[in-house]
Amino acid sequence: MSYFEGRSGERYDRRAARLNRPLFRKICREIADAAPRDGAVLDAGTGSGHLLLELARLRPDLRLSGMDLSKDMIAIGRRHVRDASLEDRVALDVADVAALPYPDGAFDLVVSTLSMHHWDRVDRAVAEFARVLKPEAPLWIYDFRFVSARGLAAAARERFPGRPIRRTLVRALLPFPAFAGYAI
Repeated sequence: MSYFEGRSGERYDRRAARLNRPLFRKICREIADAAPRDGAVLDAGTGSGHLLLELARLRPDLRLSGMDLSKDMIAIGRRHVRDASLEDRVALDVADVAALPYPDGAFDLVVSTLSMHHWDRVDRAVAEFARVLKPEAPLWIYDFRFVSARGLAAAARERFPGRPIRRTLVRALLPFPAFAGYAI
């Protein structure tokens, strides 16, 4: 995680805010359409929270949580939340996807964007997502198209038996689909 700490984290935040904006907007529109009224959404691997800020703008009724392993990225995200006066609606925590600090069944939707390629144990992350999701609530994972999803598919079949795993290619920013989305 050292790449996301200190000045590198600040540089990453500025670059990611600019480069990821089209992808985040697209994902936020999808979440805004799918999340139940007054629902709770978790952004796993939120970085500095840009996706949550956009989602808060689109859906003021949602309770939004984000977590990231990098304490510096969460500190930057908390600053963004404070600057946007969203402290009452957006909570950010330093945490590992393999050991989430949330109660069972706390969320109506879990999303992760451009984070899966950093996870040491995809199976543990998926197990934790299954635990914190309400029954039948969706898990959406977006990452670079070239990232292997074999571990994700196996873990999802085990933790979400009988539910389909849909892979879609996502166009945002670039004229070709650089990202893949997985809906479980």
